[in-house]
Amino acid sequence: MHPLLSSRLLHLSLEMDHRQPSASPVALGEFSFPAAANMNDPILVFFTAMDNQGGVIVKGNVQYIRNSPSLRSLFAHSLGALCLPNRRAAADLDTRRTEQPKLDLDLYIQNYRGRTRYDRLFLIGRSSVPLCVDALKAAAAEAKRGRDTHRYREAVECLRIAAPSEPEATFDQAWLESVDAINGSEITRLLAELKGYKNNLVKESIRIGNEELAKFYESSGDLNAAAETYQKMRPDVSTQKQIADVGRHLIRVSLAQRNWGMVIAHLSKMVLNQTPEEEDTLQPFLKISQGIASLGQERFLDAATAFLATKSGVPESTYNEIASSNDVAVYGGLLALASMDRIDLQTMVLDNSSFRTFLEREPHIRRAVTNFVNGRYSACISTLESYRADYLLDIYLQKHIPKIYAEIRRKCIVQYLIPFSCISLDTMNGAFGIPGQPIEEELYSMIQSGTLQAKINTIDKHLTTASSNPRLKLQASALEKAQSYEKQAVDRLRRMGLAAADLELKGQKNMHVNTLSSSSEMYEEYRRLDE
Repeated sequence: MHPLLSSRLLHLSLEMDHRQPSASPVALGEFSFPAAANMNDPILVFFTAMDNQGGVIVKGNVQYIRNSPSLRSLFAHSLGALCLPNRRAAADLDTRRTEQPKLDLDLYIQNYRGRTRYDRLFLIGRSSVPLCVDALKAAAAEAKRGRDTHRYREAVECLRIAAPSEPEATFDQAWLESVDAINGSEITRLLAELKGYKNNLVKESIRIGNEELAKFYESSGDLNAAAETYQKMRPDVSTQKQIADVGRHLIRVSLAQRNWGMVIAHLSKMVLNQTPEEEDTLQPFLKISQGIASLGQERFLDAATAFLATKSGVPESTYNEIASSNDVAVYGGLLALASMDRIDLQTMVLDNSSFRTFLEREPHIRRAVTNFVNGRYSACISTLESYRADYLLDIYLQKHIPKIYAEIRRKCIVQYLIPFSCISLDTMNGAFGIPGQPIEEELYSMIQSGTLQAKINTIDKHLTTASSNPRLKLQASALEKAQSYEKQAVDRLRRMGLAAADLELKGQKNMHVNTLSSSSEMYEEYRRLDE
């Protein structure tokens, strides 16, 4: 958690503990609420703090919001809560985007192991109104299973704001003191053992000592120290398995740090040091890591290609510390829809036997891809929108969902218009319209950006697509290729003649045989000089 947010939550928790009833309005951030009616609502206080920090808030079902006037007031005017422009905020309360997340928290978190379990629970607790309390309680319980006291503290701090009456909202001071004491003695022991190993100059012992120390740092939350200590293992590894283990550790820590560049760097080293047997076992972990790193860098096509290439016959336990098989289907399907054309979607997604196994776990993704390939674009968008709330609760997707969905929507609109030379705006609104937002503005922005080649007739309410002449394009392409082939043939014949005459043409260094422009110009210059 960001330090400013942590201090803000602590300040709010103290306010909740000592607040006295008042009839005067209370201002919190950019919002002003009557104190007696609103500031006694812990959920409102918590999500106002989240909203003021720019967090994404998934509202849940409409009825849940309507039952709380203070929450309705917040979500009807809050930009951060809706992730939409202010002018669409009120109307969005009645759209499909307010559907409650479909995920079952217990079943969902069972798919993961390691530190990602807490990361996902804590994100859901900060982002989902209906799942907030349950997720934060689960996050606090998950933190108590480990040795990272900072995580436990931040989860309980959030609970003290969102649900102060819950038993879990009270700090377990005895546990905190016990774990802090154990951590202190454990780090002292590990450092002393490692120092002894180094004095004895036994490489295998030094490697094991560094690995144990790095795992301790990772489990206690010091990821920077963990990465540095894992890196120190490299000079002491002696087998391919040990090299692979070091790479896995470094990739896992880099993913937790959101250091996408280091993930790619460690992946390249892993690929160079794999045996065929190890490649089969490590392939899903490496491809998923590559896909997540590419997603973090917003290289959607590269990310989609990596997820689609993931093998499905490997036990999920080899990679569920970073993602689950359900995630592979969702990530791969969404990114493919955002970055691939219909032919690639058919061949690389629907006809991909390995990826089809992942799609069986998320049938709605397969349905969305099938609808797009078959030209049912409205159904594709509708299917994806019904799961938007779930995807906004994913630690890797949340930041990119607006951009991914916008790209898919633009592709659907462009593909929908291909058969038409002229179409009414009413028809477009019926197919792609959003309540409270005329589609004209969206079409106008697409035309301005060059995504859509069309014109809008605002008087007759028609959209006219730019006419294209396929025959003319084909002829121009054929002439261009013929001219290119002729230049290549003349250039090669000229060089063959020079070689047969034992002549050497001196020009730019590293000039390739197929280079056309420079050699042709030089030949013409020499011919004029001879004349």
